[in-house]
Amino acid sequence: MKELSVDITIIGSGPGGSALAYALKDCGADVLVVERGGYLPIEPANWDEKAVFNHGRYKTSEKWFDVVNGASYKPGNHYWVGGQTKMYGANLQRFRKEDFEDLQHVEGISPAWPITYEDIEPFYGEAESLFVVRGEAGVDLTEPFRSTPFPFPAIPHEPAVAQLVEKLKALGFNPHPLEMAVHWEGAGCNAEFPCTGCDGFPCYARGKADAETQCLNPALESEDVRLLANTVIMRFTTTPDGKQVVSAEGTCRGESVVIKSKHFILACGAANSPLVLLRSQSSAWPDGIGNTYDQVGRHYMLQNQSALMSVRPFGTTDLTMQKTVGIHDFLFEAPGFSYPVGAIQTLGKLTGLMIQSDQPYLPGKLLDEMVKRSIDWWMTSEELPDPNNRIQLGKDGRIEVTWRPNNEEAHKVLLTQVKKMMRGAGYPFNFHKRFGIAANAHQCGTLRIGNEPSTSICDPSGRVHGIENLYVADASVFPSSTAMAPTLTLVALSLKMGRMLAASS
Repeated sequence: MKELSVDITIIGSGPGGSALAYALKDCGADVLVVERGGYLPIEPANWDEKAVFNHGRYKTSEKWFDVVNGASYKPGNHYWVGGQTKMYGANLQRFRKEDFEDLQHVEGISPAWPITYEDIEPFYGEAESLFVVRGEAGVDLTEPFRSTPFPFPAIPHEPAVAQLVEKLKALGFNPHPLEMAVHWEGAGCNAEFPCTGCDGFPCYARGKADAETQCLNPALESEDVRLLANTVIMRFTTTPDGKQVVSAEGTCRGESVVIKSKHFILACGAANSPLVLLRSQSSAWPDGIGNTYDQVGRHYMLQNQSALMSVRPFGTTDLTMQKTVGIHDFLFEAPGFSYPVGAIQTLGKLTGLMIQSDQPYLPGKLLDEMVKRSIDWWMTSEELPDPNNRIQLGKDGRIEVTWRPNNEEAHKVLLTQVKKMMRGAGYPFNFHKRFGIAANAHQCGTLRIGNEPSTSICDPSGRVHGIENLYVADASVFPSSTAMAPTLTLVALSLKMGRMLAASS
């Protein structure tokens, strides 16, 4: 059995865990980052559509159980150093000021957070700088106050996208440059390895600003930060009174490992972090740490998500990097609908093989011709927190997911409005794909922050109620899902937590 003793243990190297390690690298504490996966290899297969989409080369092989439909499924999780950001689309958006307040939706209220936009705003600026975010301030009508400019200018539109942007403006819409975390100039993006825009692929050119490259690698340059990869943490042990975590227990390449620490931070993601707490049963915590009120694992959210391929019959679009546009005209209302609807952004360019991996019976030649003439979109609408949507431990320790989507009327309105918009812009044929339980890149909500232990797991700082030295630094702490990409907010929260922990170390 391997035993380790450190000052601070961070479990998970995704954007939350790695950003926290970066924030703590100069505080003088002995910091250990624990990651269940290894390093994702840089290889030509990174951009091989068949390897990535048809064969799921980098996706986990584990199965989760869908309680509602009574069937197992393969989740869209990727366990690597850097976490899900190795495959993410690199779009880093700030949540809107309204997202931190009570927000009325057609199917209910998206609850206020116990922190405000003003509380987190300075850390948004730090996160944008850390992840070299490219954008343009002052053009998105929904953009909240910012105290710092974007670190770099926005990525320029390719000709077909620029043409579409002008058409949309003429129709009265307000497209804006999409906020992207990429090393666009010089080595990396737009250099000798042109790609289609980050979505779903690891970066063969090392141009994507992910948690490993931007946070963890710089942190590991410090003598005070170490990484223990290929290590799965299963549970915590506590003092007899249950007020402090004493150790984390798991396995490292098949060997048992026990890690003792002054502080522990869970950053395993919205599905796996609650499972660690649920496994940590003791006389002090008979139902698992933090679970006195049966709240651990509840309020699981995924957002309502769809992809849309808008096709014009004449002329090709000839696009490589189309992921440069965002539109928030429907974020808080739509024509004839006075409730929040959702956000849209251009996708990384779809290809026939990528579509065929999901629709294998469609002719490849037809798909190839369609994508040559298409502009592709990603659409998100907020999913509301529901205590009945939850993560649980099932038979033999399997991961059980109970999830019924909600706020779907708003997402239907979004689809209708975007299709109408694109028809007006000269793209009459519009085909959409709705994503379900396995599309969990934006999963959140299962260990929500709040002021009351009876309705939340963590306090506003991220510390687990009733435990003096246990914190959570991943999207499980989100009280609401919003319609925005979650990563920038997650990084900002971790930088904020790091400032607090460094001051107390």
